[in-house]
Amino acid sequence: MLQKLKALGPGLLYAGAAVGVSHIVQSTKAGAEYGYVLIIGIILAHIFKYPFFELGPKYTQTTGSNLLHGYAKIGKWALAIVAVLTVATMFTIQAAVTIVTAGLAIKITGVSISPVAMSAVLLAVCLMISAIGRYAVLDKLMKVIMVTLAVTTIVAVCSSFFYSMPSSTYTPGKIFNLFDSFDLLFLIAFLGWMPAPLDIAIWHSIWSEEKMGQKGNNGNTRSLFDFKVGFWGTGLLGIGFLVLGANVIYGSGTELASGGVAYAQQLIDIYVSSIGGWSYWIIAIAAFTTMFSTTLTCLDAMPRVLTKIGMIWRDNNGSALDSNAIVIKEKSVRRPRIIWLFVIATGALIILRFFITDMKQMVNIATSFSFLTAPVLAILGIIVVKRQLPVNFWSKGKYIIAYLGVAFLVILGAIYIRLVIA
Repeated sequence: MLQKLKALGPGLLYAGAAVGVSHIVQSTKAGAEYGYVLIIGIILAHIFKYPFFELGPKYTQTTGSNLLHGYAKIGKWALAIVAVLTVATMFTIQAAVTIVTAGLAIKITGVSISPVAMSAVLLAVCLMISAIGRYAVLDKLMKVIMVTLAVTTIVAVCSSFFYSMPSSTYTPGKIFNLFDSFDLLFLIAFLGWMPAPLDIAIWHSIWSEEKMGQKGNNGNTRSLFDFKVGFWGTGLLGIGFLVLGANVIYGSGTELASGGVAYAQQLIDIYVSSIGGWSYWIIAIAAFTTMFSTTLTCLDAMPRVLTKIGMIWRDNNGSALDSNAIVIKEKSVRRPRIIWLFVIATGALIILRFFITDMKQMVNIATSFSFLTAPVLAILGIIVVKRQLPVNFWSKGKYIIAYLGVAFLVILGAIYIRLVIA
């Protein structure tokens, strides 16, 4: 077991990217507004998306290359679609996770600075970490962050069950109505990033490939154990944040703020006043490490995806590269990855400075857009499995879940478009 824990790497990077806005903002809000009922949404999202997230590390374990090679073997058009979807979503994703992190940083440090300025500071820190480090640097840092997050969240959730809301402040909480357009739009945005955008399956396969390329690595034979720890761990954390919102805020009559700084201050203050002053740093550290890990991994992953797409496109045939070739090629494309890092960070700051008025608007745009693009990635994933991988790669049950997952994503996406147009 100790060896398995030491082998954890890509799964924790997956968790670091997944546990963020979907958990600290959306899950908390789900519990605060509707109580425990949307736990079922978290469970269904994990079940229906499971085959597609598992595909990332399992494809790498089976073929020795990342999932982008699988898309390339379908045809360049498939790789082009992935590139377009990545470029279309990368600025909103980065902006959404960064502004929430900035709000928490301002609250914790108490400095007098605008959210956009703090976002610039955080992105500069993440740029330095990503620019100077290969996979190994991010791997080691994320282990510390995710262990801290898990421990502090567990303590906070357990403590919230001992909180008793004063009867004078209690008001009947809202009942979720599947036929109410407002509730349905929130559900779609909530599920859009629960547990994460499907893009992270690609990121996970890249991290797995890079771990395989490390000197002395045994081929990442434990990648599925690693994946399951990250995947189901994020599910439990999502339920944990929802329970925190339900136990402490639901029925209090409190409306969550839409601004990043105001939301961060409100979130921490409500928990501290309810659970006890002793919990301030537990809540603050849990919240900040959650969002900083997401900001860091997103900024690290998207340039890697775009850089590797360029590598594979120039290779023409999309064939797998052995570990040594991967390392050599990575050195030759370091400059493009650094350029993409700066492009994404700059684009996120421009969006925050000129186009978005509050955190709530930013989060809803990013999560909803990711949900609408998810069916495309899911369908491409099914094509990869059916055409390129062994017959027993997915069981019949997993195929059924995958097809139901596509139907689930398409139907909710169509409903969302209809509601927005109407």
